Amino acid sequence: MSKISATITALGAYVPEHILSNAMLENMVDTNDEWITARTGIKERRILKENGKGTSYLAINAAKDLIKKAELDPSTIDLVIVATATPDMKAASTASFTATAIGACNAFSFDMDSACSGFLFGMSTAASYIESGRYKKILLIGADKMSSIVNYKDRTTCIIFGDGAGAALFEPNFDGLGIQDQYLRTDGSGRDFLQATYGGSSNPITHEVLDSGGHYAFQEGKTVFKNAVFNMADATNKILERNKLCKSDIDWLAAHQANKRIINATAERMDLESKKVMMNIEKYGNTTSATLPLLLNDYENQLKKGDKVIFAAFGGGFSWGSIYLKWSYTKKNN
Repeated sequence: MSKISATITALGAYVPEHILSNAMLENMVDTNDEWITARTGIKERRILKENGKGTSYLAINAAKDLIKKAELDPSTIDLVIVATATPDMKAASTASFTATAIGACNAFSFDMDSACSGFLFGMSTAASYIESGRYKKILLIGADKMSSIVNYKDRTTCIIFGDGAGAALFEPNFDGLGIQDQYLRTDGSGRDFLQATYGGSSNPITHEVLDSGGHYAFQEGKTVFKNAVFNMADATNKILERNKLCKSDIDWLAAHQANKRIINATAERMDLESKKVMMNIEKYGNTTSATLPLLLNDYENQLKKGDKVIFAAFGGGFSWGSIYLKWSYTKKNN
């Protein structure tokens, strides 16, 4: 029997209708469009404004988009994983609610949190379940409502993050396509520089915390930038070396959309031409766990069966890594 590999066979996505542009942010904090664009590459981001709707709303809609496009019977899904740093609540999991809402009645489900590396680590997890031979259809969703933990008086964070979700269906492949290799790492000493501190067991929410704004996300930009550039480039280069790949072999770089300068620096370290670099940060900003599946969804029509795709991400923790995947299908034009 041929070796089982895990491959992506369908995609879906959802972003909220409300657009928060750079021009709108100029009226909220001391910033301007030129400054934001030059430093991040972001022009606008989507924000989920409706009261009472959280990350599950984004995840459910991304999953429904995939189900509709793939004509998938949700009762055939074995597992639903939601990668998110902004779950609906501490318990129960966002994934369990999402699975039920989409009709995945025969699936088990759980959340994963590794900040901006969540979807990348989720790919590794989904692959392991598929490669075991016991599971045939795994729905991996990257979804975050970052607006729920962003302080819109803090120009260092509010210009960066947006809300959104993307979904990918993983299935077995016996033709050598799908995930080929992975290099994943974490370093807990980095959590001081990128975190949403309060609300966990070591730092509960109190009135004092709320009054001081301590429940919002925080990052030390220069330290995060330096570590992101080095570690994403290092991880991708290790993948290339280990698989004896050169720049001409690579069809696409799908890098976490945190900052255009970080993405470009990673591509330059790989000596990769710009036309091979997936980029949509200007439309959505940093949607944390959702950036990679949103990239794939936006570029789905350009992906061809057999394309060699290098994924890379860096996030809080610190967490980072790279995955090498051979794309499994060419989308038919409707």
